[in-house]
Amino acid sequence: MLHYAVVFLLIALVAAVLGFGGLAGAATGIAKILFLVFLVLFIASMVFGRRARL
Repeated sequence: MLHYAVVFLLIALVAAVLGFGGLAGAATGIAKILFLVFLVLFIASMVFGRRARL
């Protein structure tokens, strides 16, 4: 999922350089949402992940 966030961020950067403001804004929004979902899932997996048995 982090891969998709980086891809959308790169699309947003290229679109911004080429002057496509609407596309750049949309891609940036998608990248932010995917990054936040990634962070939530990462933190949840750290908290509720597998624990070593003693």
